[in-house]
Amino acid sequence: MRTEVLSILGVVLLGAAPQVWAIPGASLDDDGSSAPKVTASPQDAAVYNEALALMKKGDALAAPAAAHDAYASARAKLQSLVARSPQFAEGWNSLGYTQRKLGAYDDALASYGKALDLRPGFPEALEYRGEAYLRLNRLHEAKQAYLDLFASNRKVAATLLEAMKVWVSAPHSAHGVDADDITDLKQWVQERSQIATQTAALTREGAAASWR
Repeated sequence: MRTEVLSILGVVLLGAAPQVWAIPGASLDDDGSSAPKVTASPQDAAVYNEALALMKKGDALAAPAAAHDAYASARAKLQSLVARSPQFAEGWNSLGYTQRKLGAYDDALASYGKALDLRPGFPEALEYRGEAYLRLNRLHEAKQAYLDLFASNRKVAATLLEAMKVWVSAPHSAHGVDADDITDLKQWVQERSQIATQTAALTREGAAASWR
């Protein structure tokens, strides 16, 4: 989980209700996405914060069984939340995160799709979906997810590129795909890394946009 992003959301939701979870449809936020305004009830804000805490706990736990339990608890809370507040894009995105961590990749893709329907261009949802594509060996779609992000949010795109580097460095037998496909992706990642470094100074963020 990108804890810096989700933590910010958690802090926002800690304030007095009602809360605004998304940017009004007439305006654009930092990543260029737009979404209708949604008002949170105190109950929903509390549930979301509890889910965030469980997700962060799962990320921090080294024991797989304990991490699984934390993600499963967070998933249950988020499923309840989006059932009550289906217009909450961040809720769908976080639900997709827990599903992906639990190995339910198709469910995760569906949740990310919901988040992106509600908030087109949502960078974290695009990045998480790209990682899910990797786990499903849908390499072409993972590449496209990176290209979409690179055009709109290079910092988040860099996160996906790092995930791709980790994926291609794992033993080929762990993926269940043809070795040539892995070699092709590895070369593609190297090329995209060079492009990102060479063009970083041309972006609004300058050198800060360069992935490390």
